[in-house]
Amino acid sequence: MSETRARISGIGTVGVPTGDQDRALAFYQGTLGFEKTRDMPFGPGLRWIEVAAPGAQVTIALQPTPPGNPVGVDTGIRLLTPDTEAMHAELEAAGASVDPVLNFGAGVPPMFSFRDSEGNTLYVVQS
Repeated sequence: MSETRARISGIGTVGVPTGDQDRALAFYQGTLGFEKTRDMPFGPGLRWIEVAAPGAQVTIALQPTPPGNPVGVDTGIRLLTPDTEAMHAELEAAGASVDPVLNFGAGVPPMFSFRDSEGNTLYVVQS
């Protein structure tokens, strides 16, 4: 007898806490080159904003964070680039807080971490 179960079919959106959604939106669009895919009200005085790398299916929600809740977290999000050195230089030139590129050796792609405008840590990995 076979059991039918619901299956996860993908990842749609990951959330990043923001203290200032407009500042975060400016960073993700201006510094990272992301596109705004959604910006709409939800609830009294709140906005739901999603951004994505051009052509990407997975979006990042710039979540409004209530006072007292943490902003500036390690998101664990890995962004892909064909050239970590060039992306590192570009983010550094744009004034982003970036850490050195790490090269762990054969079989492990080069990567580095950086902080967004809200202090959240994200990672860039060479694809």
